[in-house]
Amino acid sequence: MSINRVRCIKRVGETKRCMYCEGSCMRYGLNRYGEQRYKCRSCGKCSKTSYQHEARHPDIDRKIAKLTCEGCGIRSIGRILKISMTTVLSKIRSIASKIRNPLIAIGKEYEVDEIRTYCKLKERKIRIVYALRRDTKEVVDFAVGRRTLKTLGRVTDTLQLSGAERIYTDKLPHGQATAL
Repeated sequence: MSINRVRCIKRVGETKRCMYCEGSCMRYGLNRYGEQRYKCRSCGKCSKTSYQHEARHPDIDRKIAKLTCEGCGIRSIGRILKISMTTVLSKIRSIASKIRNPLIAIGKEYEVDEIRTYCKLKERKIRIVYALRRDTKEVVDFAVGRRTLKTLGRVTDTLQLSGAERIYTDKLPHGQATAL
């Protein structure tokens, strides 16, 4: 019997492209499993042509963020992407730590409102207090907690420090917010 061996032949002029920045990659040795690694010449990040574990794929963070925005739960994200729930949770935490609060413009008008919801049980009520910029409807600040002056104050104090021209509320119980 003869054994057919398949060989990969690289075409002349063909280069591997970086999946992060679309720059050209050069060969960068082998990993411990004998798979070829590549390093980007412009950004310096390493990659492979295929990944053994789906969670190592460089595009997985974007997929998790997209599924989270669509309202999928942690278990369903794990099933869809074929990764464990603990990996999904750790990836969500790392994505959330990179999110920065938007800059609050000085001298603009803002609306402050709240949403009431619950966590697991209807008896465990929580409030989400948020501030919208009136002209662009962009959320500029929010706070999550019980319906207390402390939760409301975290949002209104930030707006007052930014020199807001006017803060509109629907008679929320914070003295400084309703006085403006």
